[in-house]
Amino acid sequence: MNRIAKVSLKVFKWVGIGILSLFVLFFATRWIGQGLNNRTPKGGINQSMYVDINGSKQWISIYGKNKDNPVLLYLHGGPGTATSLYDYAFTRKWSDVYTVVTWDQRGCGKSFDKSHPETITADIMMQDGKAMTEFLRDCLQVEKITLLGHSWGSYLGANLALAYPEYYDAFIGTGQFIDWDENESRLYEAALTWSENDPEGREMVEKWAQKRETGDPENYLSRNAIMERYGYGMMKDGTDYNMLSTVLFNPYYSLADIWASLHTEDEVFAQYAPFVASDGFKEMSLLGRYDYAVPYYNINGDMDYQTNFELACEYFQQVKAPRKQLFVMKNATHGLLESRSEEFSGYLHCL
Repeated sequence: MNRIAKVSLKVFKWVGIGILSLFVLFFATRWIGQGLNNRTPKGGINQSMYVDINGSKQWISIYGKNKDNPVLLYLHGGPGTATSLYDYAFTRKWSDVYTVVTWDQRGCGKSFDKSHPETITADIMMQDGKAMTEFLRDCLQVEKITLLGHSWGSYLGANLALAYPEYYDAFIGTGQFIDWDENESRLYEAALTWSENDPEGREMVEKWAQKRETGDPENYLSRNAIMERYGYGMMKDGTDYNMLSTVLFNPYYSLADIWASLHTEDEVFAQYAPFVASDGFKEMSLLGRYDYAVPYYNINGDMDYQTNFELACEYFQQVKAPRKQLFVMKNATHGLLESRSEEFSGYLHCL
């Protein structure tokens, strides 16, 4: 073997060893990180499972530091935007005062099943919420549950609290959504003001306005691009935790789960888009429905145009409830759970 071949073989050998070492380091680090995050607190609870909800297998996690704490059901947004890939990073900050249940709603996140396409309607989502609540009351042996909903989750949660007050001891909304038509009208008016001296931005606004009633997927991308352009984007402040390590060390997600989560967005959207454009979605509107039999709380960002902050405040003023309280997070947009998780947790601990 000539000298060049020997050198090449040696280089190939060390490159192979280097690559193998990186793989070993990656999997060892992930194994340790997952193991640390998968620990059950002493006297607490840490479980995950699939639950049969109205003929659909739906995934939940249950985590708390004291089994005697009240139970809180977290309703993610979207609809169809499950957050289980990373939400333990902020929901566990509530676990000293609540046993926190996170739920991937029908047809999204770990509840997504390619072989079982879902039909989404307002009635189905309401019945799923009721059935999940009944399951948790029985499973965790509690009479009532606290609801905490973000965005679409606040819309669903408020509807559940209004329909089944006997099941809940409080409703907490964040990024509170009130009414589709009024929400989009207010965003359009705000966008006209933002783009007043910006011809390119004004063109974006008018193109979006032409599609905003159609349910076209481009509609959602366009409206988000407009908010990003003028500093009102959902994640304008990033996150106050490391997203990469959070995903990597997620105790509930295999690498296959992570891959699937990142590559099934179009399929999930295809299931949910008709629902968002439906009359049923709009008929869930909270306008004119102000009488709550349970305490009503809101924690909202004052720069939230994804779900209009001013509309949420106006609605709050009309609410009649045994107790109500509004917390305003200054200079916060729709992504306040991720970007200001410590501050949000502080407000939650005040309730």
